[in-house]
Amino acid sequence: MAEKIVHVGDVDIWSEALGEPGAPPLLLIMGANASAMGWPDEFVELLVQGGHRVIRYDHRDTGRSTHIPPADATYEMADLARDALAVLDAHDVRSAHVMGMSMGGLIGQLLAVDHADRLRSLTLALTGALDMGTVDDTPPDAERLEAMLALSTPGGDHESEVDRRVALWRALHGTVLPFDEAEYRRLEERVIAHAGTFLPATGHIRLASIPLERGGDDLRGLITPTLIIQGTEDPFYPTGYGRYLAQLIPGAVLELIDGLGHSLPRAVHKKVTDLVLAHTRQHVA
Repeated sequence: MAEKIVHVGDVDIWSEALGEPGAPPLLLIMGANASAMGWPDEFVELLVQGGHRVIRYDHRDTGRSTHIPPADATYEMADLARDALAVLDAHDVRSAHVMGMSMGGLIGQLLAVDHADRLRSLTLALTGALDMGTVDDTPPDAERLEAMLALSTPGGDHESEVDRRVALWRALHGTVLPFDEAEYRRLEERVIAHAGTFLPATGHIRLASIPLERGGDDLRGLITPTLIIQGTEDPFYPTGYGRYLAQLIPGAVLELIDGLGHSLPRAVHKKVTDLVLAHTRQHVA
């Protein structure tokens, strides 16, 4: 494992690379308010075993990266995209496969639109298009979103905060796949240990699920080979969002995972990594 602190202006970004140094690089970009540890270690290990040098990093305002007081946080999504490029530069990577989840998928799209030469392939997981378009009238799951809103107040101590996060994951997970409470508890204990605090990251709330100025016209011109992975139980991004993306991006392949919500539980790790590895192996250069 190679850890690096990446300097982007006044911001320090924590990152790590796992796997053989000469293996094809795969950059993982997590969602809003989530650090690198939002990618489960077991999931990352499958990608490493599949032949990749996996690079993951903490967004600014998460994990071990610089945390900016809310009153001073004036950065935008484009700044987060520049952070991703700086991580690649710091690890001496000229071009990489990129996988973005949720808000990380929006960042991945920005990279493909503005820096296509840096991407070998793109995987967009559990996300929407830059303009938040959809092909149908199925809205996000209001009942589950309301339940999540009710769980937005941080816990007053370590134990109550972990309990809150597990309850939030239960709402995100959905009711089709079995919910393994111990699995999500381990994930959040890992996230907290990495950050060194049980206080949750909240700096990206204003950035998530907001239509960006870049949109349909930009995506129609994408040249990066793109795989779209969508869960049929995702409360944030129903399948219409994935179908819309697939219609916009030339040659994009859409894979629906039955029962998957807005999370990466162990039950789908092999399914998802098999899809990603099959995609990246088609685009080796």
